[in-house]
Amino acid sequence: MNRGSWESLKVSLRVEAMESSRRVVLDLDSTEIPVYGQQEQSAYNGHFESTCYHPLLLFNREGDCLAVKLRPGNVHSAENWEAVLLPEIERQQKQGKDVVVRADAAFAKPELYEVLEKRGVKYAIRIPSNDILEREVAELLTRSVGRPSHKPVVRYKNFRYHAASWTTVRRVVAKVEWHCGELFPRVGFIVTTLELDNRAVVRFYNKRGTAEQWIRAGKEAVKLTRLSCHRFRANEVRLWLSVIAYNLGNLWRRLALPRRIDTWSLPSLQQRLVKTGGRLVKHARYFWLFLAEGHLTRRLFGAIVQRLATLSVPAG
Repeated sequence: MNRGSWESLKVSLRVEAMESSRRVVLDLDSTEIPVYGQQEQSAYNGHFESTCYHPLLLFNREGDCLAVKLRPGNVHSAENWEAVLLPEIERQQKQGKDVVVRADAAFAKPELYEVLEKRGVKYAIRIPSNDILEREVAELLTRSVGRPSHKPVVRYKNFRYHAASWTTVRRVVAKVEWHCGELFPRVGFIVTTLELDNRAVVRFYNKRGTAEQWIRAGKEAVKLTRLSCHRFRANEVRLWLSVIAYNLGNLWRRLALPRRIDTWSLPSLQQRLVKTGGRLVKHARYFWLFLAEGHLTRRLFGAIVQRLATLSVPAG
């Protein structure tokens, strides 16, 4: 094993340690649900460039949606984060779990940092770039002399930073990435309380992107975007029901699938097992039923039922 592979392995082990069963990772994200009528509290959102609702969702790393809040379309991405995040943190801490929060730059708010620190919650949150941050990594913003590498050249640095709106100094991890054919580097900054090296912090934060995959799966599989009622309260209830359906499907995906198909996404399960296509051919004495290649075979169905039967029932 070469030095690069060994370093990558060590980083992976550190990230996996952060994701032990005793530790809960919460991903906070918002999304757009377009509307096409006169729904109450729908509004134009300049970021999404559409008339929409702007719900806030909270996921764990297994893809379960732990909380959701429907909001008007023109609110900031971090609006009402307390109502979604704090009850779940309290619930997890009562069970003796360590909680880590990940979020993108829309949630880079000093009051959020302070609340998490006060409750002993670790976090990794991206922050927008500014001139002061870029001066801290100025030596990394110059391309190396010589022929450019075809592979991305990635550099890391961490430093202490005190923004004007912050009440204390915090650790910031910077990642500067040079790509072949690009004139300027890609620069990102993460404020964090994690006690990991720079590369491990960035890799841990990058897994936040799975929350966007869960949201996309919910939109495709259970139609989270179908909020066509006129009243806001009715659409809120409809969103809750969609999240319940999504969680049931995600539990099926996580707990009941045999090894042969355990990597399938929720939309794939819906399209290839639940909504499978078929063609019925009638002959003089018998019928032929031709099913799609990915249909639910007897052996596959039996394996799923066996896994369901072995699941333990929660007490009470």
